[in-house]
Amino acid sequence: MPTDKRVNQACIKLENVSISYGGFEAVRNVYCDIPKGKVTAFIGPSGCGKSTLLRSINRMNDLIENCTLKGRVIYEGNDLYQPNIDPVEVRRRIGMVFQQPNPFPKSIYENIAYGARINGFTGNMCQLVENSLRKAAVWEECKDKLNESGYSLSGGQQQRLCIARTIAVQPDVILMDEPCSALDPISTLKIEEMIHELKKTFTIIIVTHNMQQALRVSDMTAFFNAEVQAGGSGKVGYLVEFNSTQKIFNSPTQKATQDYVAGRFG
Repeated sequence: MPTDKRVNQACIKLENVSISYGGFEAVRNVYCDIPKGKVTAFIGPSGCGKSTLLRSINRMNDLIENCTLKGRVIYEGNDLYQPNIDPVEVRRRIGMVFQQPNPFPKSIYENIAYGARINGFTGNMCQLVENSLRKAAVWEECKDKLNESGYSLSGGQQQRLCIARTIAVQPDVILMDEPCSALDPISTLKIEEMIHELKKTFTIIIVTHNMQQALRVSDMTAFFNAEVQAGGSGKVGYLVEFNSTQKIFNSPTQKATQDYVAGRFG
């Protein structure tokens, strides 16, 4: 019987990662191996650094003034924070889908084609647009109005358009920062179904406050918590436990994890 060579193979390694905004430490000493070809969920209460850590994986935090990272983010054997690494190329290989849909002020077609074009795609653009929209489960809603503005779509359709835009530049990893938090239940269900299909091709990391969503879509779950810093200068996030989603929700090893998934805090 064939085996999936991606099982237990780390796609991204976080090695003693700490992230600060100026003098404020937001995340401390995170070690985590993100498996290839799986969906990994980051869960935890507000303010524990989930989104900050997620953005560090494709260097989006570089765009925030005074944000610094210590430790190493390893992708395909390379430390992404070494001086010779191009952050633009990092963001092409590790795509990002944000909490609020953010289509370009262009047609639906150009939302998909634009990024592929500036990244040097020379193949059949119409086919790429269709394939990307199909993978994002929004082709049927878009196919007859590709020249209309991306803003003409509903919120859920716009989010799937943004996912299709990310897919079109052919990344290896897709980061999703609470991609369903602004959406209705039907749109949320469509995106969750799509995530199950996308993991056949991509490694996915999703931040979610919805524990049932984490249970539905993820293979692995990392639970983060926060503690008051010395001197009372705010809270710092840290990784409590990282394991298969079933173990995190059914038999966690840490009491804090058990309390969180049981809804006792957060």
